Amino acid sequence: MAIATQADTLHITSVHPEQDWLVVDMSDGRRLSTPISWYPRLARASQQQRENWRLIGGGEGIHWPELDEDLSLAGMLLGRKPPPASHP
Repeated sequence: MAIATQADTLHITSVHPEQDWLVVDMSDGRRLSTPISWYPRLARASQQQRENWRLIGGGEGIHWPELDEDLSLAGMLLGRKPPPASHP
């Protein structure tokens, strides 16, 4: 029998891209901040582009359509930086 954990139900409720930090609010009331510098596409983007995000997977992640960037809450909680972008 599988046991549900808090991580199974935890999701992002809002996103606040700041100049140096990406701040997300979570469904359990916590707020998580990670450095924008960890995410090169976000670091190079304008503030307007950073503000153009949407939640994906029921709040399991964030997508920036203009930047083709996706971040997962699980990865952010684990402190994982996304892999470098590949260039064709």
